Amino acid sequence: EQSVAVAGGVIGGILLFVLIGITAYLLWKKFCYLLSYEELTSPVKTTNANAIFQDQLTSEIQLKSTRSRSIPFIIPPTLHGRDWINLMNEEHVQEHSDPYMIPQSGPRSSFHSLAGAYVVGTINPELYKFPEDKSETDFPEGNIGRLWFSIEYEQESERLLISLIKVRKLQPPADSCSPFVKIYLLPDERSYLQSKTKRKTLNPQFDENFVFQVSSKMLLQRTLKFLVYHVDKQKKHHLLGQVTFPLKNETLTDDNKLVIWRDLEKENLESPSEFGDIQFSLSYNDYLGRLTVVVLRARGLKLQEESHAVSVYVKVSLMNHNKFIKSKKTAAVLGSPNPVYNETFSFKADQTELDTASLSVSVLQSVKGEKTHILGRVVVGPFMYTRGKELEHWNEMISKPKELVKRWHALCHST
Repeated sequence: EQSVAVAGGVIGGILLFVLIGITAYLLWKKFCYLLSYEELTSPVKTTNANAIFQDQLTSEIQLKSTRSRSIPFIIPPTLHGRDWINLMNEEHVQEHSDPYMIPQSGPRSSFHSLAGAYVVGTINPELYKFPEDKSETDFPEGNIGRLWFSIEYEQESERLLISLIKVRKLQPPADSCSPFVKIYLLPDERSYLQSKTKRKTLNPQFDENFVFQVSSKMLLQRTLKFLVYHVDKQKKHHLLGQVTFPLKNETLTDDNKLVIWRDLEKENLESPSEFGDIQFSLSYNDYLGRLTVVVLRARGLKLQEESHAVSVYVKVSLMNHNKFIKSKKTAAVLGSPNPVYNETFSFKADQTELDTASLSVSVLQSVKGEKTHILGRVVVGPFMYTRGKELEHWNEMISKPKELVKRWHALCHST
């Protein structure tokens, strides 16, 4: 009986020890399970995951060689249960794979550090850039610089606000360039506003604001003029180019800020002729049978009286066999011997009529209560009527159809 009791005690002890071990093992498993990530329902083998990551790595290397600036597009682990279509022909999306499997061999890329990330393609940043501003890149042959500015008019305070923004691609007479800009509000050529000087740059960034006091009634009669200068080591000023901008065709209000750019023009170094000069462009469209005249500006006019009561305008007349066919007039500019117009006129003229047609361009002055007085006139046309620069201008217009041909012409006295 004693031996049976001892045997029973030993067996009971063994069973109790086994039961305690099983209980401890189950508790340990449950504790480890709570600390681990939730497994997917259909995990794949480690070898498959390694192969997939190796394929991703190969794709990444190929992308770097062909498209170095591409950015990998990654699916986060939270979206891993969904179906994703192929975004790249050479890349395949993982399906039902373990997102937490780390590759055991091969170099590790930067985006593999995201646990369980799927590389489904790449994003090309070049496709999401804003369109390039062509005004910064498209410079015609012979360009001497380009100027950007903005204008705004405050009706209540009668102030014209001008922001000088920048100038690009200056062509200085020397290797270095220290530019600054003078701003005029024509016809007043005695006073001006001046920017700061930018040292040693061909592409100065100004970002300066200026104010002109001008009434709303006179605003549309005014013209902005920008003169770009270079200062040399001897402190001498050299004019690099100029921009003139008439305000008559602009709608200026408090909430309408216009940002504008214009190419610089060279100064006309020739001294004005006796009665002044006029600049205009000619163009002929042989398909439409249309003759176009752009009246640009005049200079050195001999006004009878320099005051705001004096208005100066240009009349353009199409003639055939010295008979007037049709006339058109520009708007009047008040009190300036150097008016700026920038107005375009078109005339119907058949190509067969160009040998007998001509254009008469007259500058006239009118004063309130007085008779209109002609300041000067110029005629351009074929050999039948003209010679010299006037004939050259006409012939160049015909030889370059659809192109604007610009020239200065001396005014002649006409009675």
